[in-house]
Amino acid sequence: MSGPDRGGRVAVTDEPSGDAVQTAKREGFMGWLDGVRSTRTGRLTLKIVIGVVGAALVIGGLLLVPLPGPGWLIVFAGLAVLATEFDWAHRLLQFAKRTLADWTDWLKRQSWPIRILVGAVTLVCAAVVVWAMVRVSLGIDLVEQARAYLA
Repeated sequence: MSGPDRGGRVAVTDEPSGDAVQTAKREGFMGWLDGVRSTRTGRLTLKIVIGVVGAALVIGGLLLVPLPGPGWLIVFAGLAVLATEFDWAHRLLQFAKRTLADWTDWLKRQSWPIRILVGAVTLVCAAVVVWAMVRVSLGIDLVEQARAYLA
């Protein structure tokens, strides 16, 4: 691009003109993020905020993994938040997505008895976790309660 310098001459530069910069700007939330990233302080603040929010989601999700519910979904959401600012998180998220897809593809290729066995093992593990959590947190033994109810 070119533009006049102080002496009225035209200088050739690699920088786009003001019009080209205006048309290249994104709008909405991504445009706002670009604006925050445009300053050194904004970049640092954004990295800190994204790091804290993403880490909280990942840690909270990992704490919820043994419980019935969306533990892994929250972990993946936390990694997705972290991946907006950190390359290592992006690579880890891609690895996790590939591994989950590979596991799902493997399970789809298996016969129905294997699928039922995997489902049964998963349900037994979830039941054991629920029993342990209720016993530890509330002091109630669900197995004893069931025996007393059936007797």
